[in-house]
Amino acid sequence: MGFPDDRAAGEFVRGFRTAVAPEYRNRSGLATSPPPFILRVPESAYPDGVDRVVGALNAALTDNGKLVPFAHLPAEDDSALLSDTAGVQMMIGTPEHMTPDRYPNFLVMRDLINYARQNPDAWQSGPQARELRRYASEQRAQRGGPLSFTRMEGPSPDGLMGFLMRISWLSFVQRLPKWLWARWRSRTVMRRWLGAEPIAGGGKNLFRVIDSAAGLWSSQLRNDPEHEEALQQLDQLLYRALLEDLRTPAVGGVLPRRRRRTARPVVLVELPPAGERGARAAERFLRSAHGARETARPPGPLIVAVGRPSEALLADLDSPAELTFAQASVRLAEKDGPPVLVTFTEEAFQRQGQGLDLDKVAPKTFKLSWTVPTAITACVILLILLGSGGTIVPRVLEDHSCVGGTESVAESARTAPVPTDPKAWYEAVVRKIDEQNAQAENAARQDKHKIVRTVVAFESNVPTDKEKTRFDGTIPELRGIALWQKKLLEAAVSDDKAVALRVLIRPTGEEFANAEAEARRLAAEVKAQAADDNTPAYARIVGVLGYAQSRNETQAALRVLGEAGIPTVGTTATADEMPTGKANAGYWPFTPANSTEARIEADFASGQNIVVDRGSDDHCTPARQALIIESSADLYSRSLADKFRGGFGGTSQVFNFNQEGLFENAPQTVPARNISSADQLASALCDALKAEPASVVYWSARARDFTAFINAMDSQGTCIGHDITILGGNELTNVALTGAFNDKDWLRLYYSAHRLPATDKRASDKTRKFVDEYNAMVRETTKGTDPWVQDGHSAVSYDAFHALSRAVDQAGRVLNGNVTPQSVLVALGGGITFDGATGYVSYRKDINAPPADKTLVLLRQLADRPEAVVVCGAYKPGTSSGKQGPPCAR
Repeated sequence: MGFPDDRAAGEFVRGFRTAVAPEYRNRSGLATSPPPFILRVPESAYPDGVDRVVGALNAALTDNGKLVPFAHLPAEDDSALLSDTAGVQMMIGTPEHMTPDRYPNFLVMRDLINYARQNPDAWQSGPQARELRRYASEQRAQRGGPLSFTRMEGPSPDGLMGFLMRISWLSFVQRLPKWLWARWRSRTVMRRWLGAEPIAGGGKNLFRVIDSAAGLWSSQLRNDPEHEEALQQLDQLLYRALLEDLRTPAVGGVLPRRRRRTARPVVLVELPPAGERGARAAERFLRSAHGARETARPPGPLIVAVGRPSEALLADLDSPAELTFAQASVRLAEKDGPPVLVTFTEEAFQRQGQGLDLDKVAPKTFKLSWTVPTAITACVILLILLGSGGTIVPRVLEDHSCVGGTESVAESARTAPVPTDPKAWYEAVVRKIDEQNAQAENAARQDKHKIVRTVVAFESNVPTDKEKTRFDGTIPELRGIALWQKKLLEAAVSDDKAVALRVLIRPTGEEFANAEAEARRLAAEVKAQAADDNTPAYARIVGVLGYAQSRNETQAALRVLGEAGIPTVGTTATADEMPTGKANAGYWPFTPANSTEARIEADFASGQNIVVDRGSDDHCTPARQALIIESSADLYSRSLADKFRGGFGGTSQVFNFNQEGLFENAPQTVPARNISSADQLASALCDALKAEPASVVYWSARARDFTAFINAMDSQGTCIGHDITILGGNELTNVALTGAFNDKDWLRLYYSAHRLPATDKRASDKTRKFVDEYNAMVRETTKGTDPWVQDGHSAVSYDAFHALSRAVDQAGRVLNGNVTPQSVLVALGGGITFDGATGYVSYRKDINAPPADKTLVLLRQLADRPEAVVVCGAYKPGTSSGKQGPPCAR
């Protein structure tokens, strides 16, 4: 639609382009900090009007990638720090060889604030200045550079000499360099800017200053994770640090870095109305920007907020007078000054036509890093001084190696998919669970002191078709349940107070079509049991395991279970929207939510070398464009696609694909093509890939549709002469591991999972032990090659059942064996923590959310095995996303 053509808006559009990227000879204007601009849309035009304006401005700043350093801040949760998001986006996808190119102040402040937010209880035990210093230096070492060598393993010979060598290595190779870096960074930050901020209070040590302030923040955030005063201070401190990095280097002169400042950084902010999701975070950011200008020196970014500012925000911004677009265009060239408020008319959004097309900004670019002319000049001077006739050829080596290697899924792979026997395998694991149920019942009959209860596992349909089995995680999920049930029964033999559990497997139809009806049947059954004193204790149902997929049907089922007060621990359903309404009363998700997964995948796609350059076999770059495949009628797909699109740093196209032609809830804020044919989708993607080869295909639709698409691409063969990179969610795990794509030598496949492969050196002992037990059970109960040994579904159900059983056990011990669904709910609300097969599991007290910092892995499919290329979260004690850097930590 273009930028709304409203009352001299054309003058503002032209001024915007010049303010961002003036002609090279006139770049001295970049030395200023323009005022922030608030473009207010009418209430009747919200939210489509915001999307239209932001989209038009965004389009001027991108062309298959960013043309200037900029950040787009969509509406996020109100607890989010948008200054953090802005800084990370500035660093990711910025055009090469353009300044600013380093963010030392922002990164160290971000590390310190992350530590404070992730460890609010730490200050209860005393000052944390030393821990802050250690954490910041370790984070710096993980990001590479001069400190990376400190993470090398030291010598380990035996005897006294070995002890002395280890002590020397620890002191002089690991600790001393980090201590020196921390001392230097503290001195630099305090002298350059933080020492003049009110928060410093006269202090001269960065870590002691933050320690003192964080003591108050932590107490505020412990009591209220969304404490506005604390979040405002954190956000403003982050933004102030970012401003310090954005002003370096200065503009103009002959020095190479100064000559590279050819564009002004831009921040586009979506501003929801007061009370809506994201409004507090957006307004907090604008207050931070306004407050930080008091001490920050230019140059600074151009901030454009679009939406519905509240009267409280405008008052905090010194009540800016409302200007016309013509007046606002003049302010674009001003230095600093008060915020600018411009209001669109309703007619501007009602007029037919395309509106105003913004020309792309066109800053001067450079092919080589600024270090190249610097190095050449230095070498020439050195040669002249030394009178040497030698030749020195400086080179700047950039890492363009492909993440996870260059192989496609077909290289070194078996020639045919792993054969499956779904009927026999399903019957084998059900038979195992039935045998263990009988064992639990016999124990209850023979010993009246034994405590036995029942849980229900809601699964999809009984698998029969070999092909459909590849898309369904039922068999590995039931295997995980059987393994943990076995553990429970073994523990109950020697512990009279341990609660043994029977498992009732309840199919709910293909793709969980009957999930809501089955949930209502279960709710009625539990209610009847409560009123019937003759029901055997072992048959009383106290909880539910499910569901493996986020669908409208499973979401409705959770609402039924929540209303009935039946506790439910999830497995691999990941949509943030699942625990809504009454479902939130009794549902504890187990795996990381789509918002977490999409954020990590978006940062991975736009920041890591995953797309092979045309004409190269081993040269990869980050994706400049994402081709997003979603099924809008599917809750999981719609949720994941929306969140990925919002977090991806480059441009994106959306394809709404559903082979049944179901397109309800189609994206309204972005153009999306509705496609029901795999052949049509293959053709459309080929056109898009030819137009922008540096594209990643992001797959959020289901695995069955994915297989149809892959086969269509392979049959057409029009654009598979070059490798195609596809990034998808956990939905693709089952089919990928069965070897269904082993003959697709053009496919580079990345997808998410919820545990590390046992072959990965980072896998914990718990993970390896689980895999050994899983393999033993598969050998004992079935024949043939198991394709799912590295699949996370079995480990997830094993740990989810562990969590539910811990709550049941705690309830039984507190109430002397009188376990009810209500008592299990109370136990779950009290928090559950253990080290499991999928990593460290820690449900926080009274929070119905996935376990804190739950493990998420991005795998690269290589022949018959997956390889972990990104590992985020607490996959073993002592690890966390906050320590792992991008894309795990943002």
